[in-house]
Amino acid sequence: MGKILTFVIVIISGFLFYFTINSAVSVFFSDSKLPETTAEQSIDNRIVLITRELDTPFWEKVSEGAKEQAQNDGASLEVWGSYAGNQEDFLRQIDIAIYAKVDGIIVQGLDTPEFKELTKVKAASHGIPIITVANDVPMEESLRKTFVGSDHFLAGKLIANQLVQDMGETGQVILMLDSNEQYYQKQRLLGIQDVLGQYSSIEMIEAKASESREAGVDAAKDLLNKYPNVDAFIAVHAPFASHIVEEIERRTKLEYYHVYSFDEDSASSLLLEQGKLDAVVEQSPRSMGVISVSLMMEWLRDGAVPLELQGYHTDIRLVKAMDAP
Repeated sequence: MGKILTFVIVIISGFLFYFTINSAVSVFFSDSKLPETTAEQSIDNRIVLITRELDTPFWEKVSEGAKEQAQNDGASLEVWGSYAGNQEDFLRQIDIAIYAKVDGIIVQGLDTPEFKELTKVKAASHGIPIITVANDVPMEESLRKTFVGSDHFLAGKLIANQLVQDMGETGQVILMLDSNEQYYQKQRLLGIQDVLGQYSSIEMIEAKASESREAGVDAAKDLLNKYPNVDAFIAVHAPFASHIVEEIERRTKLEYYHVYSFDEDSASSLLLEQGKLDAVVEQSPRSMGVISVSLMMEWLRDGAVPLELQGYHTDIRLVKAMDAP
């Protein structure tokens, strides 16, 4: 009886073993396919765009262009940053991106030791390429791969040439800059000086103030008190344009002065439409976003691709009040 029971158990075990092996082989060699990886899952190029001015129309256009190009190139793009120029939060976002080991960082340049430390030391040590957009910093101080944005030296020359046409070859001109002395503003200033320096009867007066609204308004008041015969203002740091106009209108008629600015501050574009600025240099923020992502993808695909160290300049044009919509 025991031998019969043993024989039955062996037979049953043999059948079970056969069906188990047969099922496994069928699954292994089955023609059915596993679920395909989605487009989102297949993306392996994670790029972050970081700016200090998330809430401005200028940077919204940069972001739109960048997102469009990222989608075309099959990359994942995230837009990070801070609002109202919050420098501490902006630098923290860069730090987070580095430690998150993103594939590439496109960032608004900030000419400070802290920014350069992050890009030259931390990002480089993690092998993360940096491209500056709109605002540059010196390449040798940041190790950025390239820059995409306006030729700010040329932009300064455009403004200065228009000023000479409007004001003539004699007069006092106040040049208002951010006290942090950002690199792009230095380039604009050099362009302005290159033109106005040719006229011995034009006096250039450099003035600096911090980025806050209160500081800008106070600076405009002090300058108008100190230089009552001034003929023109150039807001090298664009947000100062509204403070200048505000203070002039509080005292007298705006048409007694020539006032110029740049379009990265939305208030400048509005003031131009209202005829309160003589001219504004208009830039190409959407193109900046498109080109910066395209170049980043070129680098990620083939790190040996040489990028122009001096940068890639997007279009600029001077728009006068009479030409504004």
